[in-house]
Amino acid sequence: MDQSLVRRLAAEALGSAFLLATVVGSTVMDTGLAGGSAALALFVTSTSTGAMLVVLIWLFGPVSGGHLNPVVSLAFAATGVLKWRDVAPYTAAQLAGFALGMGAAHAMFDLPVLQWADMARTGSGIWLAEGIATFGLILVIIGCAARTPTVVPAAVGLFIAAAYWFTASTAFANPAMTIVRAFSATPAGILPAHVPGFVAAQLAGAGLAIAAGRYFWPRATSARQAEGRPRRIPA
Repeated sequence: MDQSLVRRLAAEALGSAFLLATVVGSTVMDTGLAGGSAALALFVTSTSTGAMLVVLIWLFGPVSGGHLNPVVSLAFAATGVLKWRDVAPYTAAQLAGFALGMGAAHAMFDLPVLQWADMARTGSGIWLAEGIATFGLILVIIGCAARTPTVVPAAVGLFIAAAYWFTASTAFANPAMTIVRAFSATPAGILPAHVPGFVAAQLAGAGLAIAAGRYFWPRATSARQAEGRPRRIPA
């Protein structure tokens, strides 16, 4: 395998591990410290996740693009930033990283490493929320990358931190993370039976965002596709 691709996949896996360790670990920590306040618990997790996203995209952006999300990889393939043949390896690396991060978070808090989630997350409102969250995330990334690439890390972190609060689903916006969170009985989990609805909504939202990106920033996306080579997100 191309050593450049190996390096990029390692970056995606490690970044994904830190991201999900942050999500799961912060929910376990705030459960013990928030004194029963759901608002305080959500504030802790949203700010932790948003801050970690900024750091990870700054860190791994120059290496792999700092996608940490299959729909981000799909969006970059659709806009010519990533080669289509690299989408599947990126997704596999992200899944592996999320599994590692979840296991590490469980182990740090002396919880069983492998669990089954019991958190119900389903219904039309929840699915709509996931579609909107994913649409917004991908649109933010495409738009910022087209006009001001250096703000992408901060824009992504701020959007996700805000989306925790304005969406009914708390904005997973990530199919690989959604699948792995089905194996966590912490407040970050999702019942395995409810995963397909989330993933379908995320893919629909991403598809709409890619179309919207082509509409709003046609010159940037067409120029990248014409180049025929991947470009990294500047960190």
